Amino acid sequence: MRRHRLPVLGGLTAGALVLLAAGPAFAHVTVQPEQAEKGGYSTVDFKVPNERDDSSTVKLEVNLPTDHPLASVMPQPVPGWDVKVTKSKLPKPLETDDGKVTEAVTKITWTGGTIEPGMFQQFPVSVGPLPKDADQLAFKALQTYDDKQVVRWIEEPKEGGPEPENPAPVLKLTDAAEGSHGHGSASAGDAKGTKATASGSGTAKTASESGGDGTDTTARVLGIAGIVIGAAGVTFGVLAGRRRSA
Repeated sequence: MRRHRLPVLGGLTAGALVLLAAGPAFAHVTVQPEQAEKGGYSTVDFKVPNERDDSSTVKLEVNLPTDHPLASVMPQPVPGWDVKVTKSKLPKPLETDDGKVTEAVTKITWTGGTIEPGMFQQFPVSVGPLPKDADQLAFKALQTYDDKQVVRWIEEPKEGGPEPENPAPVLKLTDAAEGSHGHGSASAGDAKGTKATASGSGTAKTASESGGDGTDTTARVLGIAGIVIGAAGVTFGVLAGRRRSA
């Protein structure tokens, strides 16, 4: 028995060591949700876990991309934390539906709070409109601990390559769904979507009626089966009574 247990214990120990070694790789600053539609607005959360056991996170800096500046950036207040928004003048004005934008938010800094060991904190920010000519946005982040150590989450992942040691939070950008209208304007796609919905409603009604017929048939079959089983039970009871009398 001992010869069989030792390899099993050794395998479990090795597996535990692998999990412990891989743990810190997941404890980096991320952006959630991981994707949003191009050209639209989205509220994203910067999720900051504390990966250390002996100190607390006391500061977070998030740098917004300057190659694709965002005209609207509004952080949501986080209890216990102070937020500072830094704007910079754009080398080239940004064209929006509301006109030209000459400056944009390039950095957001949160201070004053703490993220204790084994805890995490989310920092929500509303951003938009998201660029239509990019597939992703990288938000380089700096996480500062109370012992003055700074972890720089600034490495942009490369498609097909391994995950960087200190990856930057990345928001994937997807093509807008057909019929979506982020700015509230109707379009041909919306009309198609409405038509499809109407057709779908008719189909759903037909399916419902068919389902009702099937339910009635099932009820009848179950009723007949119940009568047969009941009659069999009565017959069995009579025969058993006669046997006991004999």
